[in-house]
Amino acid sequence: MQLTFLGTAGAEGYPSAFCRCDNCERARALGGPSLRKRSAALVNADLLIDLGPDIAVAAAQHGRLLTGVRYCLQTHAHADHFDPLHLLARGWGLIGAPRLHLYASAGSLRQMAWHLHGEFDLGYLLDPALAERLNLAIHPVEPGQIFAVGPYRVTAVAASHDPSQEPLLYAIEGGGRSIFYGTDTGLLPEQSWQTLRQRGLRFDVAILDHTYGDGPERRDHLTGGQFVAQVARLREERLLAAGARVFAHHIAHGGNPPHPDLVALAATRGYEVACDGLTV
Repeated sequence: MQLTFLGTAGAEGYPSAFCRCDNCERARALGGPSLRKRSAALVNADLLIDLGPDIAVAAAQHGRLLTGVRYCLQTHAHADHFDPLHLLARGWGLIGAPRLHLYASAGSLRQMAWHLHGEFDLGYLLDPALAERLNLAIHPVEPGQIFAVGPYRVTAVAASHDPSQEPLLYAIEGGGRSIFYGTDTGLLPEQSWQTLRQRGLRFDVAILDHTYGDGPERRDHLTGGQFVAQVARLREERLLAAGARVFAHHIAHGGNPPHPDLVALAATRGYEVACDGLTV
């Protein structure tokens, strides 16, 4: 498997468009990997993680095609992870686009349906007639569920995030490798640890939330210290394969310095930092 980070920022992007804090000003001056779009990822050429607002420009900028995407794992429906225009565009006479199989929790699907109905008065996404019009197949997913997504085997676990969204994190297996995609979340719920432990997974790549960096602790995202603690537990639970790579992701400007400084800090703590366009 190959995973490409199409975006690695928190909700406001990095630098934040209207912010003149030291981190944002330095990121503008440095450019390159210090410039981050909203978080999304592409596995191989057919599996997208999140229909985020920046995926079109990200794919073009980083030389990745989305025309072959057949599957999407949606973590939740917050605006930095879900842009309803992507679904609407699938009903505007796309040429050669395969049917998109969309996987999300019932709570996230309700929020996505509300966005489409409220903003575009299209009817409800969960109506089979509208899904057909948009060239979609909708698949509700529950925490703890194990399911096939084309050639991949996926395990969904609950995140510690906005409960109204029923947010999910995903373990993805394919081609003899496995990835854990863990954003947006605070400390993982015990139910999620139990599911991962029972599955006996060994992740070659683990991607975890690093939103708050060295900022104050909250419940909906991780700080740098909490990130380190979650990685330590992954090791204690024997969920990391030998030589596994661990990446910080979903990086906000408030508690995280620009990329070179964050990379140097992460190196002292034993993990790596994702940047836009990075392929693992």
